[in-house]
Amino acid sequence: MPTEREIKTAMQAYIDYFNRDDLQGILSLYADDAVVEDPAGTAPIEGKADITEFYRKVVNGRTRIYRQEPIRGSHSNSGAMAIHIETQAENSRFVFHVIEVMTFNEAGLISSMKAYWGRGDMEKKEASEA
Repeated sequence: MPTEREIKTAMQAYIDYFNRDDLQGILSLYADDAVVEDPAGTAPIEGKADITEFYRKVVNGRTRIYRQEPIRGSHSNSGAMAIHIETQAENSRFVFHVIEVMTFNEAGLISSMKAYWGRGDMEKKEASEA
């Protein structure tokens, strides 16, 4: 089982890869049979091929992740992080306030990721707003 440090390091690498638009880096963190729920409660995205298609849509040069607090560990194989995600679309900027929970397999790869956010956790701002 991966250590707490390894889990936190992998979760920070996820943010770093995302913010560099490094699709292959993100995918390298996932197990072949991983499951993603983004947002949690929607239909799961299962397997590396479907997860690849999901990330192809969101790793787009206009979307960035900002960590709000230190990444949190657990007493098993999971970690959680409070983040906000900012993305541009036409003349608007959208900010999503999210808690992501990742579970890791024995090899230290992400076996599941759930992103907890609802409609009330999304803000729409004019692109010029800071």
